[in-house]
Amino acid sequence: MNVQLLRLAVVLGLITAVGPFAIDIYLPALPSIGKSLAASPEAVQMSLLAFFIPMGLCQLFYGPLSDIVGRRSPILAGLVLFILGCIGCALAPTIEILIACRVVQAIGACAGMVIPRAIVRDLHTGPEATQLMSQLMLVVSISPILAPLTGSLIMGVVGWRGVFGAVAVAGLLGLVLALTQLEETRPPEDRAESSWSKSLVAYWHLLRDRKFMGLTFAGAFGVSAFFVYLANSSFVLINHYGLSTTAYAMFFALNAVSFFGASQLTGWLAGRFGMTRVLQAGALGFVLSMVAAPVVMALGLAQLEVMAALLFVGYGFLGLFMPVTGVLALDDHGENAGAASALMGALHSVSGAGVMAVAGRFADGSPLPMVAGIALCSVLAFALTQLTARGMARVKNPAEPVGAPAAERHA
Repeated sequence: MNVQLLRLAVVLGLITAVGPFAIDIYLPALPSIGKSLAASPEAVQMSLLAFFIPMGLCQLFYGPLSDIVGRRSPILAGLVLFILGCIGCALAPTIEILIACRVVQAIGACAGMVIPRAIVRDLHTGPEATQLMSQLMLVVSISPILAPLTGSLIMGVVGWRGVFGAVAVAGLLGLVLALTQLEETRPPEDRAESSWSKSLVAYWHLLRDRKFMGLTFAGAFGVSAFFVYLANSSFVLINHYGLSTTAYAMFFALNAVSFFGASQLTGWLAGRFGMTRVLQAGALGFVLSMVAAPVVMALGLAQLEVMAALLFVGYGFLGLFMPVTGVLALDDHGENAGAASALMGALHSVSGAGVMAVAGRFADGSPLPMVAGIALCSVLAFALTQLTARGMARVKNPAEPVGAPAAERHA
C-alpha cells in the first residue's frame, strides 16, 4: 500500500473510530452509571440500544446524501452533531436524558461510519479494496483496544461523566482531521446523476439483490455476535467473575486484538486464495469456535480462561470474515456506493440492536446466556455465507464492467 493510501486509511479509520469509541469507552462505566442515576441494568443497556438503532437507521439518510452532495460535508456535519450529543451525555441528570443524548450522538456518529466505506469503494474494488478496508479496520482497532482502559482510568479520577468529556474531545479531533486531511472522492460529474428518488430505487434494487442481501445479513449476524458481547460483558465479567474495571478493559482488548489482527491478513489471503475461500474459511472457524463455548460451559467448564480462549479464537475468525463480506457486498454497486454502504450499515446496526434486545431478555448475569447468544449468531452467519457462496458459484462467465464482482474475478 502506497503512502497516500496509507494516509487515507489512517484518516478514515480515525474518523470511523469516533462512533465505536463512544461505545467502547463507557462499557466499564455501565454498572456505575446505573448506581449513579438509580437505573436498572435494563435501563442502562437501553443507552446502548439508543445508540445502535438511530445509528443504523440514519445511515439510510447519510448514504444517499453523500452520493448527492459528496462525501466530505456530511461527515463534517455529523461530527459537529456528535460533539453536541457528547456534551449532553456528560451533563445528563437522569437516565432518560442520557438516553436521549445518546440518540443525538448516534445520529452524528453514523455519518463517519457509513461514508468511509463509500470512499473506499470510490477508489478501489477487489483485493485492493480489501487491503484498504483492512488497514482502515486496523486504525479503528484503537477504539476497542484502548477505549475501555481509557474509560476505566478516567472513571477512577473524575467519574463516569468525565468519560463523555473524553468522547467529546475525540469527536473534536475527528472534526479537525476531516477539515484538514479529508479530500472529496466523489466529483461533481458523478453527483449529477444522483438524487433522492434514484437512491430509493437503488435501495429497492439492493433489497432484491440476493448476493448483496446474503452477504449483508451474514455480516449483520457477525456484528450481532459482537453486540451481544458488548451489552453483557461488563455485567458478566465485573459482577459474575469479579474483575476490576481495569481488568475488564484488558480482557475486552484481547478480543479486539484478535479481531483486528486477523483482519490484517484478509488482503493477502484474498489475493492468494480468492475472496470466496477466505469468506467461507472465516465463517467456518467463527462458528466452530463460538458454538464450542456454550457446549463446554454446559458440560461444566465455565472457567473464565476457557471462555476467554474460545472468544479470542472466534473473534479472530470474525476478523477474517467481516472485511470480505463488506467488500463483496459493495463490489457490484460502485454507481450507488453511498446508498449500498448505508443500507448495509443500517441492516448491520438494526439487526445487532434487535439481537441485543432479544439476548437481554435471557441475560441473568452469568456467562452461559451471553455465549449462547453469540453462538446462535455465528450459526446464522455461517448458514447465510454458505447459501450466498453457492449462489455466487453458480454464476458463469460474469460480465466485467467497472466494479465487477471480486468473488468471480479472484476466486
